Amino acid sequence: MAHIVLCPFGSAGDVFPFLWLGRQLLRRGHRVTMVVACVFEEAMRGAGLEVLPLGKPEDFERFIADLRVWKMYQGTKMVFEFAGESTEIYAQAIESLEAVDLILAPCTVFGARLMREAHGIPVISVHVQPAVLISAHETPVLFPGMQHFRKLPLWLRRWLIRLPNPADRFCAPAVAKACQARQVSPPQSLWWEWSSSPDGALCLFPEWFATPQPDWPTSLLQWDFPLEDMAQEKPISEEVRAFLAAGDKPILFTPGSANIQARRFFEVALEAVTRLGKRALFVTRKLDQLPPALPGSILAVEYAPFSALLPHTAAFVHHGGIGTMSQGFAAGVPQLIMAMAHDQPDNAHRLELLGAGIGLTPRTFTPDRVESALRRLLTEDSFVKASQDCAAKIANKSDLEPLLTWITSKIIRR
Repeated sequence: MAHIVLCPFGSAGDVFPFLWLGRQLLRRGHRVTMVVACVFEEAMRGAGLEVLPLGKPEDFERFIADLRVWKMYQGTKMVFEFAGESTEIYAQAIESLEAVDLILAPCTVFGARLMREAHGIPVISVHVQPAVLISAHETPVLFPGMQHFRKLPLWLRRWLIRLPNPADRFCAPAVAKACQARQVSPPQSLWWEWSSSPDGALCLFPEWFATPQPDWPTSLLQWDFPLEDMAQEKPISEEVRAFLAAGDKPILFTPGSANIQARRFFEVALEAVTRLGKRALFVTRKLDQLPPALPGSILAVEYAPFSALLPHTAAFVHHGGIGTMSQGFAAGVPQLIMAMAHDQPDNAHRLELLGAGIGLTPRTFTPDRVESALRRLLTEDSFVKASQDCAAKIANKSDLEPLLTWITSKIIRR
């Protein structure tokens, strides 16, 4: 039995893939420790994992309450600054654990990579969205219109992507400080040298969603979407079941688990479904951001497992997080995305390329545009067919044994 440490970073959409990995490794007999923000401690322990919680609940709430976090450029700056500040926190947490044989972490947990350089612990970089793989061949759409970047000559794209990046600008000083404390030479470019571990990179999204590119990491394994949403711990409530049974399939709206600034999102949703004469489900962890006095045709809840809920819905409107979108693919439901920041514009672009939905920006997420987009998603057969094609691909699940064998092949034997 090996001691494997998982170090997710971010909101539920970033943490749940690691929960899925933890479940699989635990079933194989390994000791699994999750180093994670304390707000996820209860969920991780409920799944049977050991947990080393980080920070305080108010720290997480303060971060997601910042108005900048969902802005296109300011949000990226905030995330990378926090990632840099967290380097020492993750490093100290891992150093406090006994006999660590392997670490799995996203590219933003630089403290995990520091443990490789300082203590020789192998690290697998886990990429849950293709937007973090900055390729000159298929450059991610990190903001609206960036898809036109791909029309430039390849030599120019190669040069442009090597220009100063957010990781080097906002993380490097804090990472360098943590390196110096352990007598480790910091990388010249944090992003290009440390974003993918030479021990291996695991991409938790399939090739039909993002085709491998020539300049992706060489030691890489690409897998299926994890589709973890804690449905086994938190089933659909009786209230939701009764609502689903009481009429036509509703349209499901959610701005994401970490979005507590979604008042306008729900105001637009209410007006759009009222015009369409459709029922709706609003899912948000902060019910106080909903419009007052919702009609009986709309049910609002704090949580519902999408894997169980989505097959009973007509369309799915959300923020474009990779975990949320993959649940929509699995259910074969047409999707409408309001992409705000981070990986969301790239996910929305890939959704449109697949023909399984429509992407909007916060500026274009208006009652008129949302009503028009939903009318198309509900009536045009091409969206339904493309969504069902995605569901069929996801239903053809891979055998987990090669994945687990690949992961455990990186373990050091003490």
